[in-house]
Amino acid sequence: MNVNGKHYRTVWMEGSTVFMIDQTLLPFQFKIYEAKTYKDCCYAIKTMITRGAGAIGATAGFAMAQAFMEAPKTGIENFVQKAKKEIEKTRPTARNLFYAVDRVFEAGKISVENAINVAQKMADENIEEARLIGEYGNELIKHGFRIETHCNAGWLGFVDYGSALSPVYIAKEEGKSIFVYVDETRPRSQGARLTAWELKNESIPHAIIPDNAGAYYMSKGEIDMMIVGADRIAANGDVANKIGTLEKAIVAKEYGVPFYVAAPLSTFDMNCYSGAKIEIEQRNEDEVLYQTGPDEQGNLTKILVCNPGSKALNPAFDITPAKYISGIITEKGIVKPDTASIKKLYG
Repeated sequence: MNVNGKHYRTVWMEGSTVFMIDQTLLPFQFKIYEAKTYKDCCYAIKTMITRGAGAIGATAGFAMAQAFMEAPKTGIENFVQKAKKEIEKTRPTARNLFYAVDRVFEAGKISVENAINVAQKMADENIEEARLIGEYGNELIKHGFRIETHCNAGWLGFVDYGSALSPVYIAKEEGKSIFVYVDETRPRSQGARLTAWELKNESIPHAIIPDNAGAYYMSKGEIDMMIVGADRIAANGDVANKIGTLEKAIVAKEYGVPFYVAAPLSTFDMNCYSGAKIEIEQRNEDEVLYQTGPDEQGNLTKILVCNPGSKALNPAFDITPAKYISGIITEKGIVKPDTASIKKLYG
């Protein structure tokens, strides 16, 4: 996508360095973070300098390739095995991370060059998969549709295009009039900060709404459909996504609003038979207690926005049962959220 007239990928690799848009600074500052080692990539994933299922997967793949490049000539196997475990621990819920690490790890057994090539190939595949998700998802969008989305599953969450926002971008390219309701998505406000930033750059009409306002707009008939992304999808169609997704899905079903999940096949975990088996990442309470924004001089400042001394709980994801999901938009088409339909994707 374009930023100030220049095309960017969310994450890319040149030589042995991985470059990525620093999403912790958006929308107030646009800077590129340079990860010179696999440990730098691990730090970027942990601290959410890069985030979103697809972008995490691409970054993890590049990190695994870096590990092969950094490994000493003696003891290479122990080095890359240790690096693999470190990378996998950064974000335990994201299926794309494990998928990417496994592919590059196996490729690296042949040669370092092969690991690099596979990591680069996966980043390219990520873009094409996201574009196809957009093409299929666009078929659901009619002229004049009002769409709600949660968190950020746009191009910042992938290498380009995104998942949940890819159909929106394709619809805009085709000249459809659309409006997007952007959930702020506390506690890190990825909707208010990142999704809104993307949509503004693409000149797509939108409004940020409080997380607890979705039911109000659905009850008034002002939302035609909802599209979200996913961090892991179980074999039975249960979906792990940003905390708050479950509430949205329940309300959407109550008011008859179609609720779609957009994700590539790399997000599916066919070894996980239900959402109950998905590990939910618990993040630092400071993300709830503090907010960051620019002061009068434009410097980013972290301030306490909650009662001093109170503790906070901060689950990063929740599980939406398949019964609340209208369909899953993939690069191979739109499928029902059930085991039989999902298995056909791999046929």
